Amino acid sequence: MTKLKKGKEEIIYLLTKVKEKYQLDTGIEIVQNTNRKNYEGLARLLSEISNQLPYTFDSLGHEHYSPDNNRNAPEYPFRKYDITGGQIKDAVSGIVSNPRPFLVDACYIYLYGVGRKRFEENPLDNNLIATSEAENISQISIDNKSISQDQRILSLQKENENKSDRIKLLMSVSGIFFFLLILFSFLYYNSNKKWKEIRADMNIMPYQPTKSEIDSLEGIWLCYTGSPQARITYADRYHKAVLNVVEFKYKDGYFIYNRYGASFDHIGYAQFESKNVLSIYSRIKTPFDNTESPRHSLMNLNSNKDYISAISASWNFDVGINNKIIGIREIYVKQGKGGTIQEVFNEIENSSCQCKIIEWHQTDNKVKTFYLKNELLDTFEFKEIRPLLDENSILFKEPEEKTILLKDSSKVNH
Repeated sequence: MTKLKKGKEEIIYLLTKVKEKYQLDTGIEIVQNTNRKNYEGLARLLSEISNQLPYTFDSLGHEHYSPDNNRNAPEYPFRKYDITGGQIKDAVSGIVSNPRPFLVDACYIYLYGVGRKRFEENPLDNNLIATSEAENISQISIDNKSISQDQRILSLQKENENKSDRIKLLMSVSGIFFFLLILFSFLYYNSNKKWKEIRADMNIMPYQPTKSEIDSLEGIWLCYTGSPQARITYADRYHKAVLNVVEFKYKDGYFIYNRYGASFDHIGYAQFESKNVLSIYSRIKTPFDNTESPRHSLMNLNSNKDYISAISASWNFDVGINNKIIGIREIYVKQGKGGTIQEVFNEIENSSCQCKIIEWHQTDNKVKTFYLKNELLDTFEFKEIRPLLDENSILFKEPEEKTILLKDSSKVNH
């Protein structure tokens, strides 16, 4: 009786012929590589044949196959005789020595219309007939070499594909990184250029102060000003001045400026314009972001006295339309460095002095207290500053005769 080839040799030949027939019948090309997805269409077609094997024994002539007793009627690829793309990939590449019988019978039926047993009774393809043992061994050896070669080729193809994918991924990541680097460099350049233009146009931090200049300014100061004398709505304004507590804190080329006054506080900054020449920019401190009553002072730190005079473009800080721009002299007296400033609230002392109370908690645990309120110039112990802050120290935007009260205030119509 004629004997057919078995195992690896048989299934490789069958699947090669099945693939050719499938491509001719469907027009779909199967790329033979390690990707099991490429064989899925063919696997589904063969599965339709293999799942009918329990019912085609007599008509097609093949082995007996027991029916699938699973009553839940599963779908591909979970049926009993389903063939997967992975199974075909492994079998056609020569790594399966004992292929599943239903896969073999499905291939015979697809190619020749009969199962393996009936095909063996009347072979329709001489290439499937087993040769002599010696020839068979020789042929198997040749085929094994061919298969081994094919496997190496497939392995190299897969390795090259993986390398190619890694190179593409690396190039994509490098491209994105390079793009982001250029974008950030461009944004940084524009931002830096714009900041340089703003600094130049607005003369921001034109001079870097020395350590001695920083030390000479940073700290706690008292600031005396005669601005209460220019408030029209303040009937008792004759010959009055007010004490303020000021704190300068150095920060990256400029100074944070906090000023505590009897009625309201100021915030702002100060910068050295040149050696020992200081500009102070401030505004009334409010809970909002708006700028209210901006002011600018110029001060020269060169002084052989116990105080420093500053000239300020300021306001009389009156109510509504009576808030007018004035030029004014202010006197700064340094108290020391370090510690913290704290305002005292809701104490009996606040009510008794009718003033704002500021405490300076010094680094040696001592506390110095300042009482801020409008007072007669002549009551200040610092006598040298009295003539510097009197009625002649104030300059109005336009000459006014009725705002400043003379000593004999009854002669003035205000």
